[in-house]
Amino acid sequence: MSNEKTFNVAVVGATGAVGEQIIRLLDERNFPIKELKFLSSPRSAGTKIRFKDRDITVEAATPDSFKGVDIALFSAGGDVSKELAPIAAAGGTICIDNTNAFRMDPQTPLVVPEVNIEEVHKHKGIIANPNCSTIQMVAALKPLYDRFGISKIIVSTYQAVSGAGSKAIDEMLRQSREALAGNPVNPDILPVGSLPVKHQIAFNAIPQIDKFLDNGFTNEEMKMINETKKIMNDESLEVTATCVRIPVVYGHSESVYVELKEDFELEEVRSLLADAPGIVLVDNPQEQQYPLATEATGKLETFVGRVRRDLHNKRALNLWIVSDNLLKGAAWNAVQIAEYFAQNK
Repeated sequence: MSNEKTFNVAVVGATGAVGEQIIRLLDERNFPIKELKFLSSPRSAGTKIRFKDRDITVEAATPDSFKGVDIALFSAGGDVSKELAPIAAAGGTICIDNTNAFRMDPQTPLVVPEVNIEEVHKHKGIIANPNCSTIQMVAALKPLYDRFGISKIIVSTYQAVSGAGSKAIDEMLRQSREALAGNPVNPDILPVGSLPVKHQIAFNAIPQIDKFLDNGFTNEEMKMINETKKIMNDESLEVTATCVRIPVVYGHSESVYVELKEDFELEEVRSLLADAPGIVLVDNPQEQQYPLATEATGKLETFVGRVRRDLHNKRALNLWIVSDNLLKGAAWNAVQIAEYFAQNK
């Protein structure tokens, strides 16, 4: 990426899984950086992170950390964002937040660049990154929404453990070794919720991500429902979700049923998906070619396949959507927004 103007950039949560990916992308894409600051919790302060040809010492994030910072990318948890992002924004910093802190705030744009990049112009200092599972779904559905309209979405997710953090990855790997050795499996991380009850994730599927709400849905499911309507700017959309954690390290997969408002031909649907920005169509079932989490890992795109007309509703489609949850589902989406600002400042 080339740009004569350079920017003072801060990465908040620099030592976390998403923060590490943000830093890697800023490096690989040659983001126009003047000064770069890595921020984290006090316990990680003092850590050194390599960026290009130098080591940068991680500092503890405080309200004073953002003086002179043009763009701050937050991925340190909702409480940190709620505390520090408004302070940073008030000082003139553009804050791109990966947490759930501001997503449904009416004053905060919720942005997927391939879907609604124009919303960033409405920002008041903070732009929110949607939930990882929401991002890949709306990126894939946007070209269909624009061409045919959408009335209903039913999605079931198969989400990687990395979405719950590095400790969840460690737990899955440990449990796998324990189970294969015939030893007792002792869960203590998943599901992440309001109760102390934990379940085995190795060789299992847990139909809970985040805590349950009074309506029987989980918080993760309601995020997908509400965020999809906000991103598409369409409160009439009927959306329902079931979110499941599976023993995969990276890459969320989704089975999506979508009802369109107009008749369609499958070839046009496939053509729209193949030509859509950030989408790769992998749809050759005769050759057993379809999106796989293992093949999406480490890639920036969203992969779509298993495209087929529903058997009972001629205006309905079934799709399989896969993406790397730490990249397009988090770090890459945030860096894309930052690049947009850098190019259009």
